[in-house]
Amino acid sequence: MADAYRRRETGFWRLYCDGASRGNPGPAGAGALLYDPGGTLKAQLSRYLGETTNNVAEYQALILGLQLAREQGATRIQVLADSQLVVEQLNGSYQVKSPHLLPLWRQAKKELQNFEAYAISHLGRAGNQEADRLARQAIDRR
Repeated sequence: MADAYRRRETGFWRLYCDGASRGNPGPAGAGALLYDPGGTLKAQLSRYLGETTNNVAEYQALILGLQLAREQGATRIQVLADSQLVVEQLNGSYQVKSPHLLPLWRQAKKELQNFEAYAISHLGRAGNQEADRLARQAIDRR
């Protein structure tokens, strides 16, 4: 985790994303921050997702963040997320066992294929506080 987080690949944009749910299921939000290869914050989002589970919110935050990255012109992306489940499922270490997550996993994989190159790394909650703040802010604004 630490090596993947510290490594800043040349030409890679960094996407920090997080989903949050108050209750499981409950009111949910998505947050994402996008940095260009030079480290400048280029875009961010905070979106209310309605009533859903935390894992669905995590996937939605990733998908929305990837779409935002493409809109900003990113062609290489390093995703940093604090959901070990999402990271490990997308990296192929964990199977997608929940039927309701499978369509989101497929959509995320499809979004990732739009990039020339990508990497997905698990980031501890402490390193993802801004994306978490944006996700919770979306819930508060509902």
